[in-house]
Amino acid sequence: MVFSSAIFLFVFLPAVFLLDRLARGVRLKNALLLAASLIFYAFGQPVYLPLLLVSVLLNYLCGLLAAGRYPRLGVGIAVAGGIGMLAVYKYADFAIGTVNSLFGLSLPLTGIALPIGISFFTFQGLSYVIDVYRDRTLVSRSFSKVLLYISYFPQLIAGPIVKYHDIEKEIDARHTTPQETALGIRRFICGLAKKLLVSNAMGQMADTVFALPAGEIGMFAAWTGAVCYTLQIYFDFSGYSDMAIGMGHMFGFHFLENFNYPYASTTIKEFWRRWHISLSTWFRDYLYIPLGGNRKGRGRTWVNRFLVFFATGLWHGASWNFVLWGLWHGLFSVLEDCGALPVKRFKGRLTGRVYTLLVVVLGFTLFRADTLAQAGAMFAAMFTGIGLEWAGTAAVCARLTPVFLLTLAFALALSFPVSKRFQPKNDTVTLAGALVLLVLCMFNLSAGTFNPFIYFRF
Repeated sequence: MVFSSAIFLFVFLPAVFLLDRLARGVRLKNALLLAASLIFYAFGQPVYLPLLLVSVLLNYLCGLLAAGRYPRLGVGIAVAGGIGMLAVYKYADFAIGTVNSLFGLSLPLTGIALPIGISFFTFQGLSYVIDVYRDRTLVSRSFSKVLLYISYFPQLIAGPIVKYHDIEKEIDARHTTPQETALGIRRFICGLAKKLLVSNAMGQMADTVFALPAGEIGMFAAWTGAVCYTLQIYFDFSGYSDMAIGMGHMFGFHFLENFNYPYASTTIKEFWRRWHISLSTWFRDYLYIPLGGNRKGRGRTWVNRFLVFFATGLWHGASWNFVLWGLWHGLFSVLEDCGALPVKRFKGRLTGRVYTLLVVVLGFTLFRADTLAQAGAMFAAMFTGIGLEWAGTAAVCARLTPVFLLTLAFALALSFPVSKRFQPKNDTVTLAGALVLLVLCMFNLSAGTFNPFIYFRF
């Protein structure tokens, strides 16, 4: 874990915010945020701080090449270096394990620990070099600015993936107002509450179900666990995105939205326009379009989509569960595109939302399962486990407390745009609500021990 949540919330963040306010001039502010970002990363994995610095230095130098006389060489080295680091630190043991399984070998695993946030800072660095290749005016001659852009602590380890041109001007000159600061603090608290009060509660129920032996999982337990995990991962990651966006406002940066009520989608294609927007646009801009997009015929378009979703699944983790999760979404994206599913009839209708949610929930069941066998057991229970399976049912019912049921009701409501109707317009009421949420989060941190960090492993 990078920081304990309490140290980050009550010591690190307030100290950095206060020093930022006392600093005069953007250079001093940048130096402060850069130092804070490196300390933040080094606190959890100091051994991998040099890896982060090497990655940034590589992308900085490749950016200079891409803007100079050797643009293709710059991009080529950046891509090879970035993919090479991911291959060594994230996928080596996965590849070795797959080879061992296929050929009955016993090749030793490397045992290399996964650097926190490696997929995020690698993709962010690659986007910088590729954007410079496409538009040389984007190049930065300052290593410290590129380092701040890639290592900026609010989004370093859990996203969103930020493009350099979106914050280039704010690195050089930014201003904060009391209104912006208040908005940022409220957004940060809302994200923190999503994570601590909603996601963690859903995660405890999901973990209870996924820890059950296959023979003890009935239909009720399976669907409860699947739905709760679907809510857990949404509130976990959207909560971190809200915190990053909120901290951005506090320090004068404006990040693009990363989630837009994805569970209200009526097709899988729409879902991916609303879910993890920074990642889906990254793959669109830097993989799908360079592969040809939809410009080379329908068959090639479908192949390109499967390749993109294969890469999306693999990006999330070194496991066949993640790969199959990506291909699962790719399958329905292609089926919608080729007319095999009546998506035009689904658009804007309850039928479309039910269809999309079913695909998403089943996909996240595969995503969460520890093994393919466990995923198969969950699917079997969801559709054929009509028996009560008392052990599993009892384990689920033991967690159906009034507090959990109230949290579940809030989670379901907040997952859809209908929740916007109940957002207060008065600033005083909004501030009071944020303070109440902050107090509840403080109590949760002081009393709770269950606080998983799902996206830190990516």
